[in-house]
Amino acid sequence: MKKSAKRALVTVTAIGAVLAVGLATTTVVNAVATGRESDRIESYGRSVTVDGRQMNVVVTGSGPVDVVLLPGFGTSSPALDFEPLVTDLAQDHRVVVVEPFGYGLSDGTDRARTTENIVAEVHAALQELDVDRYVLMGHSIAGIYGLELATRYPDEVAAFVGIDTSVPGQPNMDTTFPTGLMAAAKNLGLVRVLAAVGGDGLDGSVYSDHAREQMTMFTHRNSMRPTYLDEMAHIGPNFERALGTTFPADLPLLLFVEADNAANPDWLALHERQAASVEDGTVVPVPGDHYLHHTHAPEIADGFRQWEAARDLTTG
Repeated sequence: MKKSAKRALVTVTAIGAVLAVGLATTTVVNAVATGRESDRIESYGRSVTVDGRQMNVVVTGSGPVDVVLLPGFGTSSPALDFEPLVTDLAQDHRVVVVEPFGYGLSDGTDRARTTENIVAEVHAALQELDVDRYVLMGHSIAGIYGLELATRYPDEVAAFVGIDTSVPGQPNMDTTFPTGLMAAAKNLGLVRVLAAVGGDGLDGSVYSDHAREQMTMFTHRNSMRPTYLDEMAHIGPNFERALGTTFPADLPLLLFVEADNAANPDWLALHERQAASVEDGTVVPVPGDHYLHHTHAPEIADGFRQWEAARDLTTG
């Protein structure tokens, strides 16, 4: 028994030593790689001052209607992520991509990532750009932030266009995330390892190799940082606060929605109910996954054009 216990202790010690060396290696590799990548990340857009910090925005194209794009949660670089859609829409619209704090090239912040704070900051950025009447278009959690923005500033938002947007009352949004463990995983370099194994999840036919490389570096830079993790921690409370809320009844609503969401069979019905809560609501089912703007940018842009042609959304 004593020999068996000794062997077990030696084995555990050896495994612990291997893990310690492995973690030390991934930590050093991550730190070195992050330092090198910071010099290779390319700048774009312009900065506006919000709450004493710099928020990055990208303005492209011109036209009688301004379109403001808001990203889904954790998007590493909203400007690059939306690029296929922006390129199309900017042919006849002025398109403004806002990168909230913690996203893309924007600064981080220590202000709580409540819906109220995020919306106030986005609005302040738009005010700095003199954008005061616009079609609000967003992906994923932008559906929750967009609700707040449209309700708080009804004279500014001419319409809301959702790209598989979040809806108040959708299931499984009360999850408590282990943000402390996730921060540790980031510092230990494990997030980088997992990203390398899992790939970037981008459609190679839509994004160039250069764009994919840039987005990967932005992911390593921005994911699991304090601002990111604070927003993640507020997802549950932000969804709870949104329960029972609807868009203003007179706000035109266009929702592009994943047609067949296997994880949530009621996904389309949730959006149909949201559209029915306003006087002018339209739902367009799209065959694809959650990131519809990655694979269906031309269809979204054309669908939006056809829809807006029947309405007076002129913002200029």
